[in-house]
Amino acid sequence: MRYLLLLVGVSLAAAGYRVEADLTYSSPGGAPLLLDAHVPEGKGPFPAVILVHGGGWVAGHKTVNFVQALFPVLDQTGMAWFTIDYRLAPKHPYPAALEDVEAAVEWVKKNAKRFNVDPKRIVLMGESAGGHLVNLAGARNKVGVAGVVCFYGPIDMVVFGKKFEGEAPKGTMRDFFGIQEWGAAAKSKLAEASPHTYINKKTPPFLIIHGTKDASVPFDQAQLHVSLFKARGIPVELYTVEDGVHGVMNWEKDARFHGYKAHMVAWLERLAYGQARKRM
Repeated sequence: MRYLLLLVGVSLAAAGYRVEADLTYSSPGGAPLLLDAHVPEGKGPFPAVILVHGGGWVAGHKTVNFVQALFPVLDQTGMAWFTIDYRLAPKHPYPAALEDVEAAVEWVKKNAKRFNVDPKRIVLMGESAGGHLVNLAGARNKVGVAGVVCFYGPIDMVVFGKKFEGEAPKGTMRDFFGIQEWGAAAKSKLAEASPHTYINKKTPPFLIIHGTKDASVPFDQAQLHVSLFKARGIPVELYTVEDGVHGVMNWEKDARFHGYKAHMVAWLERLAYGQARKRM
């Protein structure tokens, strides 16, 4: 099944792009982590996007159907883009996945000439659990990214975790965050894994894209994201998908939810080029 999904992901590459699949960008503990590179024709140097899939921190891979709707949208940008695997819980709890996202940025920068990429114009993009990871990596910005696009990712894990209190920790609360019981230690762990904890003067501009009827990551996380960033003077923009549930794969089924695509492309272009490019 993974092989078939990989073929589907690669087939979505637009004409004018070359695809290099299954490149090893890191080998923590000796196990290779892979990415696919989609590079436009031309001299460059190109801005680049690094895409991080969702899956509740415990599932998914670089061509999983959760993110496939974004592939043709990224091809429209004319930018280089990369989609990555990362270590998953429960075998690899937090912060392994965060370390992998940051390692991917460093690898792309180190290989910038190979892919005709401008290392100063790299944007992180993630959805759901991947949104949380790019929120973390972007807020910290130890690796120097130019911006972040977050699809329905939590910004405050303490607030997000409240909906799980009152029951024994299970699922991702237990497997990814390592919470065995609710209490001060659990709150401290969630605060440590909260992106807003790391906002600083190096945090780049963010675009948040979130549906108002998201039952997995409530829309109030997006609203909180905006208020927290504005309070710290960090450029932030929210694109609201009215009546949108969780997942771009679900939005793909209804044309009412497709408006985010043009908005996202224009935002990326403004960030990378200073203005959105005119189209024929």
